[in-house]
Amino acid sequence: MWKKNQPIISLIFSLFSLTSIITPALATPPRTPAQKETCEILVIGAGLAGAATAYEALLAGRTVCVTEITDWVGGQISSQGTSALDERGTQRSLLFYPRGYIELRERIEAKYGRQNPGACWVSVSCFMPYHGHEILFQMLQDAAKKGGGTFKWFPNTVVKDLDISNNQINSAIAIQHQPAANTPPINTEPLSQIIEDAYRYENSSRFDKTIIQFAPLPVAEKTGGADWYVVEATETGEIIALADVPYRLGIDPQTYVDPSSPVDTRDSYCTQGFTYTFAMEATDTPQTHVEPAFYSQYSPYYSYELSRLANFNLVFSYRQIWSMKPDEPRPSDPKKRPIYPGDISMQNWTWGNDYRPGNRDDNLIYSREQLQATGQLQPGGWMGGLRTETLRRGEENAHGYFYWLVEGTTDSQLGAGVKQKYPNNRFLSGFDAPMGTAHGLSKYPYIREGRRIIGRVGKTRPEGFMVAEVDIARKNFRDDFYQQNLASDEFHYLWGIVAAFVPPDAPIQPVEELPQRARATVFPDSVGIGHYAIDFHPCMTKSPPEAPGNSEREGIRRGQGSAYPFQIPLRAMIPQEIDNFLVAGKSIATSYIAAAAYRVHSFEWSAGAAAGTTIDFALERGIFPYELIDDMPSKEWELEVLQGRLQENGNPTAFPKTSIFNNTWDEWK
Repeated sequence: MWKKNQPIISLIFSLFSLTSIITPALATPPRTPAQKETCEILVIGAGLAGAATAYEALLAGRTVCVTEITDWVGGQISSQGTSALDERGTQRSLLFYPRGYIELRERIEAKYGRQNPGACWVSVSCFMPYHGHEILFQMLQDAAKKGGGTFKWFPNTVVKDLDISNNQINSAIAIQHQPAANTPPINTEPLSQIIEDAYRYENSSRFDKTIIQFAPLPVAEKTGGADWYVVEATETGEIIALADVPYRLGIDPQTYVDPSSPVDTRDSYCTQGFTYTFAMEATDTPQTHVEPAFYSQYSPYYSYELSRLANFNLVFSYRQIWSMKPDEPRPSDPKKRPIYPGDISMQNWTWGNDYRPGNRDDNLIYSREQLQATGQLQPGGWMGGLRTETLRRGEENAHGYFYWLVEGTTDSQLGAGVKQKYPNNRFLSGFDAPMGTAHGLSKYPYIREGRRIIGRVGKTRPEGFMVAEVDIARKNFRDDFYQQNLASDEFHYLWGIVAAFVPPDAPIQPVEELPQRARATVFPDSVGIGHYAIDFHPCMTKSPPEAPGNSEREGIRRGQGSAYPFQIPLRAMIPQEIDNFLVAGKSIATSYIAAAAYRVHSFEWSAGAAAGTTIDFALERGIFPYELIDDMPSKEWELEVLQGRLQENGNPTAFPKTSIFNNTWDEWK
């Protein structure tokens, strides 16, 4: 049953806040694996990128193992609760997506008999998170049946250690947990309470553990390349850190490729905010809401943010995932949208349940230096690479935001007299509630940004490959800011990239008179597509984020804005140092600014589809993925064969009419 659990929730959080451990303790020595699993592809993380990797590999007849820290597949559409598809209008109007993503959309519509059962206005498809898991899991099972592949699913499982030698991952050790006898079921407690236990080898009063070794499927005869592949598809770039390959974290310094960056030196502690989502239901009578014990700590943060957004109906209907009257015509003005008892809203609000740490004392995703200091890079020391205390505060912040929505009368940004009470709502919790948890929060927070690999060094990229702001931004780089803040040579380098095609026989022009291109960079090694705005939820200036009078880190939003339809280069998915390791999802090689566009639903699917297809191709040909791009910019004929296969399978590698000579992309909104 969906229950009103606010008093219980407050008690839970009060108790475990007293015993929270900020620095993870080192784990005990490893236990002998109780189980050995073999596969051709090990996908670590079952979000949309991981699911798409598995989907394409299963259709190709491969044996695929998938591990996931929660018990749901789907990430954003399920365990993270952001079941409102982020899409751009032009791409959606053409349905120009990978085949699996189109199938996902079709199955959602078939499930409800309509595309948008929530009648939300942020998207054309808002739906229940538990259905996201149900639909996608069935898709994977059907893909295995159709393609003759084998799908091995390992929920509640984390990777603890990797055996790496000769530039390859030879095996992986994982820990799968299940409730110990006479203990509550999975998803009773928030993530912060169980995450450290999940990464320890020994059984505990809470969990019984199964130690699993993942290894390559035996092959009769090795023909070259790798025996198997490991795919990084976690939400934070966890396996990148565990494998200790080169990566970036946080804000990149200002350069001619990221000219809107607000810093001169890297800041590894400021990443985009993370969000524990929750669902709330409108009721016909006022509900009793008990103020959480921790509410006063977080209340100085909450706000509608902007005057034009200061309306409860607007916020409720923004990501409404269930409507009692889905076919009723809606006013175009969200402020005038009616709310009916039984309507359900999922909350994901910047100055609400977003939690936005940005300092070395409170950052969520540990930097390499912090991992070393906490012993997590030592054998057996890996504990997930996250700060447990910050997870806990993010959970409290989310619960506090619900109380603010229904009972709060303050607004940190807009002042007194703006926020009113809306007691006719209840917080939905329980195993059959939308989030599938006893506490009502999403099983895992929505992560907007994690660690990002540095791609391989190449002839034209001696510093390592990266997609940057100038590759995708729809921005006026003639703005005085860029000429005033970049050195003269840097400004000229910038224009060497963003200038439109100029015929070789054209007269030499000053930089200021060059035409600026109106498209993204065309990558010859593109294996996928995406389109979304460069969208920031910046970290806060002071620690903790909820500190009274706090503000967003200055200058970060300068890089925000529209982006042209962009591509996913294969070079962005291949890390340095390890040859049988591919990256899908948010952790591909991008800059901090570009990453703000490369993170939404359809992009994750496209990157995963590329990973699954590339690995199938590499196994079939007996080559490594890096061999497809190592001679660039020279022609790579096998790369072209791979790109042809992707497109034949319904996984686009370029938007219609993509060409270096086509400079008319203004219609793409």
